[in-house]
Formats: sequence, structure tokens, C-alpha cells
Amino acid sequence: MVEIGKVDYSDFEVDKSAAYPTLKDRVVIITGAGQGIGRGYAHYFAAQGAIPIIAEINGEAGEKVAEEVRTKHGDALAIQVDVTDLDSVTNLVNQVLSQRGRIDCLINNAAVFSKITMAPFWELPVDEWKAAVDVNITGAFYCARAVVPAMQEARWGRIVNVSSATFLMGLPNYLHYITTKSAMVGMSRSMARELGPWNITVNTFWPGVMQTEIERPSVPNERFKEYTARQSLQRQGTIHDLAKPVLFLCSEESSYITGQSLQADGGLTFV
Repeated sequence: MVEIGKVDYSDFEVDKSAAYPTLKDRVVIITGAGQGIGRGYAHYFAAQGAIPIIAEINGEAGEKVAEEVRTKHGDALAIQVDVTDLDSVTNLVNQVLSQRGRIDCLINNAAVFSKITMAPFWELPVDEWKAAVDVNITGAFYCARAVVPAMQEARWGRIVNVSSATFLMGLPNYLHYITTKSAMVGMSRSMARELGPWNITVNTFWPGVMQTEIERPSVPNERFKEYTARQSLQRQGTIHDLAKPVLFLCSEESSYITGQSLQADGGLTFV
């Protein structure tokens, strides 16, 4: 029997068996960290002694997460940002450098997905296609472009571009999402080639299908059951399953890994 269900990660305890001391004091920008999985990442990085920057379009939600993190773990900073606006992204980076003095890691987590329309591609609203491209591709490009000078100066950096295991499945009726998430792989590989001389690694992370507190009308509950049943590990993934690999990709322990893709989907897909 496959059991699934929504989980509210607003008040959870990190698994402290994951230990990456090299993350201590690292400044980590996490886009879209005002809810869901990004929120969980913020807690996990702070528990390692890192300083998560909650980069969130919803300023109130971002401040709430920052306060949660500060109460439980230590330092955190929330900055409102629209990743589709280059000036807004530039302001984000300038504020981080002004207030924390460095940028070590970027997790391009922000994405359009939870409320997208499911339809054959010839029926998809054009404005939704454009929104997916603007946030999921252009937003990741803007953020990476903006943080690179600080990383180059430090001659150290980690960029994690978040993709999705769904693109390997070629799911119908999600062409806007699937297309933009597949772009993360090519983006990461090219960035890895260009940034290697500065000891900056760039990798793609492919999280599996999981539920958080975010409503997802585009994914019926039966679809979650179907995907989970197809996994090698037939249980729904949790934020703990996703955060630990991301910690690794941002740590010194992953220093010889770049241009690669790491899947954490319970064996739903294989490359």
C-alpha cells in the first residue's frame, strides 16, 4: 500500500545526522525559499551553521521563514526579489554583499509549477508558457549571472540549478514546465565549463515527486500515488531526502563534482 499525503514543513526538525562542517559561515542564496521545499533547505543550511538568504517574491513569507530559522538555528536574512527582473536580482546580490559580505552558494529553486495549467501544448495559454520561461530559465540565468563576480573574486562557489525528475518521463500536458526544467541540465553543463577556472562548481539537482503544504491543483492526488508506486523505493519523498543531497553539492566534499546531475527521486527515473 502506497501512502502519500501533504506535509507542512513549516515546523519540522532537521535530521542532524547530516553533518557538513565545511558549510559553516557559508552564505547561501535560496530562491523561492518562502515556502515548501525551499523553506526546508533554509532550515537545513542554517542547522549546518550556514547563513541562508531567503530570496522570495512574497516578502512577508520570506520574513516569516527567516524568523523561523533564526529562532531555531542561527543567522538568516530575507530579501524580497523578483527573479524575472534583472534590477531586482542585482539589488538582491548587492544587499547580500552589503549585509553579509560574501556569496558562496546559489540554489536556483524558484519555479512556476504548483498552479500551472495542464493541457496539450497546443492548448496551453501563451502567457503561462512565457511565465514558465521567465521564472524557470531566465530567472536562474539572472541569478547565476549576478552572483558570479563575487564567487570569481573569492575563487570558490557553488551553483545548484534545480531541475525535475519529471522531464525524464516526458509527461504529457506539462510542456512548459518540462521544457524549462530540461533546460537546467544544459545550462549547468555550460556554466560548469566556463566557471571551472575559478573553482566554482555548477550542478543540476533533480528532486522527485513530493507534496508539501503548497496546493497543487495541477497534480491530482491519484497522480502522486501513481508516481510513488513506480519508484524503486515506494514511499513518498520528504524534505529530508532532498535537503541532504543539496547540502552535499554545496559543501567542500563535492569539490571535484561539476557539470553533473544528481537525482533524488526514490528510483522513479534512471539516466
